[in-house]
Amino acid sequence: MKNFKVIESRDNALIKLIVALQGTSKARKENGLFVLEGLRICDDAAQNNIQFDKFIVSNTAFSRLKKDIDKLSENAQDCYIIPDNLYKKISDTISPQGVMAVAKILSRTFEVIDVKGKYIALENVSDPSNLGAIARTGEALGISGIILSANGCDPYSPKVLRASMGTLLRMPVFLLENFAEEIGKLGLKTYSAVVDDDAKPITEISFEEGCCIIIGNEANGITEETKKVSDCLFTIPMS
Repeated sequence: MKNFKVIESRDNALIKLIVALQGTSKARKENGLFVLEGLRICDDAAQNNIQFDKFIVSNTAFSRLKKDIDKLSENAQDCYIIPDNLYKKISDTISPQGVMAVAKILSRTFEVIDVKGKYIALENVSDPSNLGAIARTGEALGISGIILSANGCDPYSPKVLRASMGTLLRMPVFLLENFAEEIGKLGLKTYSAVVDDDAKPITEISFEEGCCIIIGNEANGITEETKKVSDCLFTIPMS
């Protein structure tokens, strides 16, 4: 087991960094770091070869979860133990387990689109819970990856990571800066979900290999620019 350093002050630089990383996408991008909170997601990350820069546990977790903490600490560069009340100050959950890690934002540059794969693309989806739920459902159904627009919610936000139950740490994620312009150049047939009586009913479509289903913003749907470059517009008929 690694040596755990003790932090007791909320003015500590690491404590301030974690609060910032938990709070804003800007802080995560500027530092190139994100926070993993909870025993399960930390273990999931370790199993997917994500190394921890920092590993932080509360006093209570250190005594209650010793076996798990021993194992996870081996995946960390530096380990820290902090009082329970200080941990609650930096936690993003209502009932924290007392286990947290800080890791580098993943480099996705090695990943390429599989032109025979099946993808879900989300244009400007803003609710972290929706992104997380769609990602984990897509993984359960065997999709090849998730494609995101740069204007959507941050895949490294604490709420997204919890809602996805670790899916976004396991699955290829592609970020498009100019969504409408780039989505049509990936070599995939694109199907856009719309609310339109003239669109094809989903029951008439066979989503074969080499395709991408595009889902739009919760309030505004898919942009007109994306509709224009889509190969097919489909809808889900409702009574």
